[in-house]
Formats: sequence, C-alpha cells, structure tokens
Amino acid sequence: MKFLKLALVALVLLANLIIAPPSWAGKDFTKGTDYTEVTQAINQLLQAKNNPEQAGYTPETYQQKLSQLQQQKYVMETAQKRAQCHNETTGTLAVYANKPKKSPTQLYYLAAGEETDDDWDCDGYYLPAGTQVVLGPNAEAQVLTEPVAIKFVDGTQSIVRTSSATGVIEVNVVPAQVFKAGETNWTIPSLSQADVNAQTPSPQIID
Repeated sequence: MKFLKLALVALVLLANLIIAPPSWAGKDFTKGTDYTEVTQAINQLLQAKNNPEQAGYTPETYQQKLSQLQQQKYVMETAQKRAQCHNETTGTLAVYANKPKKSPTQLYYLAAGEETDDDWDCDGYYLPAGTQVVLGPNAEAQVLTEPVAIKFVDGTQSIVRTSSATGVIEVNVVPAQVFKAGETNWTIPSLSQADVNAQTPSPQIID
C-alpha cells in the first residue's frame, strides 16, 4: 500500500511537469513573431554590408541600425520574463499592454512610480503630440509633432523617466518601431499629456 501511494504521488508529479512546465522555467521568446521579424531584418541588413548606401544607410547609420537589431535579438534570447513598462516620470503614462491568450493589445494607464505586472506583456507607450522625448540612450531630444506609439520587442524591460535636469522624457531603450496613426492596428488617439494625467490608472496591469 505504501509503495502504491508513493507511485501515485510520483505519477501526479510527472504529469504536472509534462502538462504545466515549472514556474521557474524561463520563457522562450525566440518562437514569437518579434524574433522572426528581427532575425529577418538582420539578415537583410547583412546582405547590404558591402554597400550600405544602396540600402539608404551611411556606414555610421548602418552600424547603428545593425547594433540595435542585434541588441533586440539578444534581449529575446536571454529575457526571463515578459516585457514590462516602468513609469519613472512625474505623471501618468499611457501604455500598450496585453494579457497573453486573454486580451489583445490596447491602451492602459500607468501611474507615476508604477511598473506593469509581469503576467502582462507591456508592448510599448503612447506619446502625445508636443512631448519632448529622447528615444534611447544616444538619441537626440525631439519634440513630437503628432502622437505616436512606440513598440518594444518581447522581453524588453523599458523605463520611461523624466530628466531632473531638463524635464525631457527619456526612454532607456531604443524602440523597435515608432508608429503614427494609420501605421498600426494599435489605437493612437489624439490625447494631450493633461488628458493622460487625468485618466484613472488601470489596476489590472499592476501586480
């Protein structure tokens, strides 16, 4: 009888391991569409290596673009949890997020000092027209003339903060894509930052 109980317990544990992978196992982001798109973009860029001007690049911008894509690929190959958005600004941020297999990507609102739950995929941010922003560590500050959505690849830990010296919005990672209205199926409304600040933060995306 004791042996039978032990065998039954072992069988249940084995079934759990087969049906539901251990919670401590890392997530594999190399099977998603982001990884496929980035890999294809790298391969296309490498084909233009000997003559980047024909592809519309100077040698400097070619190397910069290749490095950005390789960094995105590395993030997806090494990330252990889903993409998260971190709000280190002085106001509310509008973020694009989805609950895998439960809800599509749509706009939610993240209060200052908050980060999204890693049960969600935080795909990117909505930035209103008039935002003065630096899109990446080595980018120049720019003022947006129209609202945009910035997207990051799977597994990215993105941080948006307000510069204490200049008040400019700074993004810690170069976005994978920057969309204007009509260039994506994401909703890109015409909201001011005051409109975003007036929104009630979305509790469902917070841990």
